[in-house]
Amino acid sequence: MKNGKHPTLAQKKFMKSCGLDPDDYLVVKNTQEFLEVVSKTALKKQQIMGVKAHTKKIFMKSIESEH
Repeated sequence: MKNGKHPTLAQKKFMKSCGLDPDDYLVVKNTQEFLEVVSKTALKKQQIMGVKAHTKKIFMKSIESEH
């Protein structure tokens, strides 16, 4: 198993919206389809289904539309 990393702010918000406590989980994999996390205490994997936001693309489109 790969080493888990602390979740980013966006990942923490996503985990809270799914009913998980971000302080108890480490992120193992972050893909377009799901976020795979591991519990710090139980060491069990869990996949949270959802779509990762494309904030950079949305930001770039908004800049291009202003010009």
